[in-house]
Amino acid sequence: MTELHMRDARAEDQAAIREVTLAAYQEYAAEMQPENWERYRDNFLGTLADVKPAEQIVAEQDGAIMGTVLLYPAGMAVTPPGGATFTLPSPEIRLLAVAPAARGQGIGAALVRDCMRRARQAGSAAVTLHTTDMMQVAMSMYERMGFVRALELDFQPAPGFTIKGYRYRFEHVP
Repeated sequence: MTELHMRDARAEDQAAIREVTLAAYQEYAAEMQPENWERYRDNFLGTLADVKPAEQIVAEQDGAIMGTVLLYPAGMAVTPPGGATFTLPSPEIRLLAVAPAARGQGIGAALVRDCMRRARQAGSAAVTLHTTDMMQVAMSMYERMGFVRALELDFQPAPGFTIKGYRYRFEHVP
């Protein structure tokens, strides 16, 4: 096995990115009502169809895409489902996905660290992300990496379903 390589996604990566993301998120279908899963899937597939202005990053190993993530710039206007439009105060990590067969190898953490590096190099004081209770493995990873809950970033797209905000503050901005 060769070293894991982080790089910007290319046009020819799009089918593999879609495949990895669908495979990674498919486990949540069983935890959601079918219509909610379809809406969620359609939302992230729509996002992947047009990622601008996000940076799309892939983790590649032995010529295969093992994971992917989006990094949105600070200052972007966002309208979450069921919420009011707001401006991202910091770069935002979104749609982190690791191929199920490659989990447990540190690929997700490597992608998040790359996003953190990029945000810090851009002069940002922090980076944020959103997750849900059904993503316990991801939440644990984010907390181990130093992300803390940011309640003011939470929103509820449906009654009783909270999307939780997290933030990582850089101690020293370059």
